[in-house]
Amino acid sequence: MAKNRFSSGAGPSQRQLRVGELIRRTLSDLLMQGAIHDPDLNRMSITVSEVRVSPDLRIATVFVLPLGGKDKEGAIKALARNTYELRRGLNKEMTLKHSPELRFLIDDTFDRMDATRELLAREEVRRDLDTPDSDESE
Repeated sequence: MAKNRFSSGAGPSQRQLRVGELIRRTLSDLLMQGAIHDPDLNRMSITVSEVRVSPDLRIATVFVLPLGGKDKEGAIKALARNTYELRRGLNKEMTLKHSPELRFLIDDTFDRMDATRELLAREEVRRDLDTPDSDESE
């Protein structure tokens, strides 16, 4: 049975990675320059940490985090409210056949890293990590 190129086991293609990074940089520039005419959005400092693009390049999932992690929901709502203007700005800056649909999500990478760090710092986990494997002692 032939494996589908777009199955969940396959990673993103080079093209998806390149387009995702180009979208990330362009959106970052648009937000940093205050090119979007929304005072609520312009008051926020939002980091665009990653953009994942679907295989057909029609959907871009944009992972964002407001500075300091404050008002995450407000940031998502402001970005969603300005999706049309952000897509239009992308179209001006990029030469894609189709402007991708933008979906905004909070980037929880830092939260997961903190949780992992806390887990590894727990006494019972440190004890298990410091104990030599039983296979090595034989």
